[in-house]
Amino acid sequence: MIQDNARASDLRFGTADVPVIERNVAGRSPLLLTCDHYGRAIPPQLDNLGVAPSELERHIAWDIGIAGVAERLAAALDAHLIAQRYSRLVIDCNRPPRSASSIPLVSESTFIPGNQGLTQDQAAERRQLIFDPYHRRINQAIDARLAAGRATVLVSLHSFTPSYAGVARPWHIGTLYNRDTVLPPLLLKALREEAELVVGDNEPYGVDDATDYTIPVHGEQRGLINSGIEIRQDLIESEAGQAQWAERLARALSEIEATLHGRGLIG
Repeated sequence: MIQDNARASDLRFGTADVPVIERNVAGRSPLLLTCDHYGRAIPPQLDNLGVAPSELERHIAWDIGIAGVAERLAAALDAHLIAQRYSRLVIDCNRPPRSASSIPLVSESTFIPGNQGLTQDQAAERRQLIFDPYHRRINQAIDARLAAGRATVLVSLHSFTPSYAGVARPWHIGTLYNRDTVLPPLLLKALREEAELVVGDNEPYGVDDATDYTIPVHGEQRGLINSGIEIRQDLIESEAGQAQWAERLARALSEIEATLHGRGLIG
């Protein structure tokens, strides 16, 4: 069991437990892929946050299926992927750290015992060991690309549940954005060329500064062309589904890259 005042203290990671997972670091694509909810690891000191193992297989712990899509997409596009190893239940790397959902007390209807009553120091420790290194690495990658004069387009990859609060979600895939007017319309157009797809325009979620972090901070504040992509989880639970959707996105994003070159928006 998690002991009082020890549940988040004295976290130590070995070299195999660092929060950042990277693939294709030297990738030549202008696309920089991020995956905030790639993994569902929980530091052993936190004793699974007191949550049943079956709950940790659900969406509350990670974005089901998106890791396999992200890996395949990075390989297909020759793009750099930066992903987060740890569960969103420990600290959500796509939430502003001071938001209520950063370290959730309840996720959907699941009570998270290991997140109750954290001190400010304990919450800060999770940020320092998990959240900060992940976003620092994204910043470093963007800095290096811009210093080298490399075009950089930020694409943040996620997945969503087929239903929420008992209401079915009809979309197969959606674009998520706030201020960018370049990439989201191109994505919508490319994906809607496949007539069988139901494509969400800022569905099932939108992006804003209060509830999101990666796109507002790394995309909008850095002035990058950017968009989030959400894929419905039942479509990418299997390896076959992951491969199919990675291929579909690779095709669409390659066409978009050519369009951006043609418009002179990337070099």
